[in-house]
Amino acid sequence: MRERIVLDLGKLPLHGMGAASLTWWGTLAFMLIEGTGFALAIAVYLYLMSLATVWPINAPPPGLLPGTLVTLILLVSLVPNILVSHWAERQDLRKVRIGMVIMSILGIAPLIVRIFEFPALKVSWDSNAYGSVVWILLGLHTTHIITDLVDTLVLAALMFTRHGPNSRRFGDVQDNAMYWNFVVATWLPIYGCIYWMGRL
Repeated sequence: MRERIVLDLGKLPLHGMGAASLTWWGTLAFMLIEGTGFALAIAVYLYLMSLATVWPINAPPPGLLPGTLVTLILLVSLVPNILVSHWAERQDLRKVRIGMVIMSILGIAPLIVRIFEFPALKVSWDSNAYGSVVWILLGLHTTHIITDLVDTLVLAALMFTRHGPNSRRFGDVQDNAMYWNFVVATWLPIYGCIYWMGRL
């Protein structure tokens, strides 16, 4: 039997970036699943609020300062995050290294403030339904910050090794930046629920 080459794919890149990468699609699917989880948690919050005669239940409204500081840090972090994504697309190693260090610091900062945010809720997780749902919302989001921070720290470290400067790692940096945008975007409705719904 004689073989015939129909198409030579030997010169195609081994890894794509953005939508040309399987990792990008996996990250997108992950965000859709997690976004649904956040939506369900917010729906539970709104449902419990609709049943309660007083909201928050047996607790004052949470203190605004820690949650607002986290919100400001997250919003400020969008600027270097978008820049890192552009630098990764251009495969500018020096700028990506700097950007990943900055994003690592901006990933740690909200976690430090969040240590004070849990006590600022002014209710224990096991006090009542209100306490449980606000702790769940804050806990879920904290888990997402930690998840992205670990990914950012690993990628930042890799960018300073011989494994860093290749198209696959630059694509990973872009995917990480996309996920951080998701972490910031999901926080805004959670912040509104926890800190402002009880005050309206």
